[in-house]
Amino acid sequence: MTLRVRFAPSPTGWLHLGNIRTAVINWMHAKQAGGTFVLRIDDTDLERSTDEFRAGIEEDMTWLGLTWDDYAKQSDRFAEYDKARDNLIASGRLYACYETGPELELMRKTASIQGKPFIYNRSAYPLSAEDEARLKAEGREAHWRFALKPGEIKWHDLARGETSFLAENLSDPVLIRGDGSYLYTLCSVLDDIDLGMTDIIRGEDHTSNTATQIQLFEALAEQKGLGDFQMPRFAHMPLVSGADGSKLSKSNGALSIRDLRDEGGLEPLTIVAFLSRLGTPDGPQPVSDIGELSATFGIERFGRSGPRMDPDELAPLNGKIVRQLPYEAVTSRFDGMTPAQWAAIQPNLERLSDVGDWLALIDGPVTPEIEDADFAIKAAELLPDGELDGDSWKVWTDAVKAETGAKGKALFMPLRLAVTGQPRGPEMAVLLPLIDRTKIIARLNGNVA
Repeated sequence: MTLRVRFAPSPTGWLHLGNIRTAVINWMHAKQAGGTFVLRIDDTDLERSTDEFRAGIEEDMTWLGLTWDDYAKQSDRFAEYDKARDNLIASGRLYACYETGPELELMRKTASIQGKPFIYNRSAYPLSAEDEARLKAEGREAHWRFALKPGEIKWHDLARGETSFLAENLSDPVLIRGDGSYLYTLCSVLDDIDLGMTDIIRGEDHTSNTATQIQLFEALAEQKGLGDFQMPRFAHMPLVSGADGSKLSKSNGALSIRDLRDEGGLEPLTIVAFLSRLGTPDGPQPVSDIGELSATFGIERFGRSGPRMDPDELAPLNGKIVRQLPYEAVTSRFDGMTPAQWAAIQPNLERLSDVGDWLALIDGPVTPEIEDADFAIKAAELLPDGELDGDSWKVWTDAVKAETGAKGKALFMPLRLAVTGQPRGPEMAVLLPLIDRTKIIARLNGNVA
């Protein structure tokens, strides 16, 4: 069976470093095994979900290189959820509960005072017809819970190892709200069955939810007549915290992907490389292609403790990646840039967005900085004749030194400032042959060129 995984974001906001890490891990897991990566848009929350956020998710995923092999939207599947709901009610596994919000909150507080976890007491299961009629007459709206069967629920977790829960220690999960809208659980489990998910990878905060969902998987598969149904494998990854160890939020690391792209100037490969190794002993390493990351990915490499995410580590990694990218990987982004220009510019780059600035030093116009006009004019006269090459800078500076007596910084810096208008940048020996000779002379004579 082909491995199939999914990333299931809700289109209620922009993707950020925290939730895109789940997408990266799922994508890498699929590609390493030659499997299928599914993008599922969880848009059952019709009030908060927007087309703008959905389009933004797809745009960010495409920009990152996390392309999908299959696609689904939950809003297209309400008829399937309704059918599953009715079958669960008919089988007695889904039952109506009429407690109000304040009543449920009192139950939770009572359990907390007693030092116990909240477990729903099934006061509405089973509920007599008379009691149900009375509660409805009071104007109460029912929410619907899935009845768990007693016993041990266990599985081998790809990230946590052997994992088990006693159903008696878990609350029957609410699948449908009082207004009739679906919570995540029913829709997600049914989708995972119908879309053929073989592996489900998510945060460790879903571990206890998985225990209840395993029974829901079994109930829905039985209703669909899937006698050969194979339960998906689960992996619950340690949660990421901010650099200060606190819960990840936008203020401490959960930057949106579009912020990092549009304002941070980061390469998509930087973000994917960073997230795909965060929490492993390998640590983020510069690579030239996303395929290098997937080929060496292994979910077993992730540690059991939650890693800290420091967004300040992204910029240095970005510089390392940019400085090793081959010309073929960037040429389409800069019209007319030659291999020689790229070779000159690349060692000085921290972001590819700076390439245009460096190309401007070559093509101009450049406003020269000249403190000693006589020195610059003399240097223009001494510029070697003919086509400039890799030796021209040394030949030129030796000649200027012999003529003027300038040496060291007093020799090299005035020439750099006159020719480029900048105090630092690519090696002048590499840069000089790329600049038109007439431009060099014009700049040395104090002209913008």
